Amino acid sequence: MAGMDDPLNKSLSTVDILISQLLNMWEGMVELLPSLAIAFIFLLITWIVARFASKIADKIISKTRMRPSLRELIDTIVRIGIWVVGLLVSLTILLPDLTPGSLVAGLGVGTVAIGFAFQDIFENFLAGVLIMIREKMRIGDFIECEGIEGRVEQILLRETHIRKLSNELTIVPNSILFKNPVKIATDGQLRRHDVVVGVSYDTDLEQAREVILKAVKCLDSVRDDEIVDVMACEFNSSSVDFNVRWWSGSTQRDMHESRDTVIRAIKRALDDAGIEIPFPYVTHTFKQPVPIGSGEKEE
Repeated sequence: MAGMDDPLNKSLSTVDILISQLLNMWEGMVELLPSLAIAFIFLLITWIVARFASKIADKIISKTRMRPSLRELIDTIVRIGIWVVGLLVSLTILLPDLTPGSLVAGLGVGTVAIGFAFQDIFENFLAGVLIMIREKMRIGDFIECEGIEGRVEQILLRETHIRKLSNELTIVPNSILFKNPVKIATDGQLRRHDVVVGVSYDTDLEQAREVILKAVKCLDSVRDDEIVDVMACEFNSSSVDFNVRWWSGSTQRDMHESRDTVIRAIKRALDDAGIEIPFPYVTHTFKQPVPIGSGEKEE
């Protein structure tokens, strides 16, 4: 009987220990409820303060000439800073034994581990901050980078939204825009455009140059306060080519409209002056016909 009572006593003692631990956990949770409620209220206050601080920062920044991307960066930093302080204080309320020094030390070790795990995310985040700080590449600029071409629609901390001319949206990680060369077509208000025009070899080149120059200068889409260049650039197979360069607006719409008016004006002026724009000379290779009855088949 004593041998049979030993397993029963052991199982009863195990159940008693488990019940005792559960009761201790429940008592600890009940004791923690006031601190948990205070921490929750403090987080709610942090959310309210972050919203009001963001609105106040927007009102202050809106009175300046700061770029929209930089305004968004400052607004994000203000909100993140308030939330970090609120979370640290809430953790201190929940865990009174947790001192600010040990919390900061733990965050330092955790930050290193998280940094290795989310290296790409933090790389894009830092690149986004640097892109927002620098003056170049603003919202509305037309850019080209790594085969991606379009208008910058939005710059966020991790990614940039680029709208193509076909109205397609491309989401580009900021690290790509930061580490690779970016061509900004709309960095200035003016942009130089060019087109190649060929005339036949029997044309008086001085006359052709004057006709082209006069046709381009009188257009409204061409800036009359900038130089228009008409320079002979190449002996082509069937023509002498002129490189025509002029200044117009820097947007893609300005470029297309300006090229359209310039090309049509040059064509009309050369036709009126009787100057020929030759077709490209193409050399055709003809095979020698094979005489009938020679025994050879014509390929």
